[in-house]
Amino acid sequence: MLRHEFQPGKLVAGLFLTAAGAVYAGDATGRWHTPWFVIVPLVTAGLCLAGITAAVARGIRRRHRAESGRGGAGV
Repeated sequence: MLRHEFQPGKLVAGLFLTAAGAVYAGDATGRWHTPWFVIVPLVTAGLCLAGITAAVARGIRRRHRAESGRGGAGV
């Protein structure tokens, strides 16, 4: 049994923020040079995709709950 609902929006946001951290970690260790402005589109795109993903997941959950409620549970 799951302890909580799976939230794909948070997963997408976490992946993009982890990628941003990895980019800066590579810059800090001297493996490559990262300009400061590279992180802005990476984080912004990640947050936008996370919002879209969360909205789609919420819509799917709502539709699923509405369909299962009509089916026979009577909730």
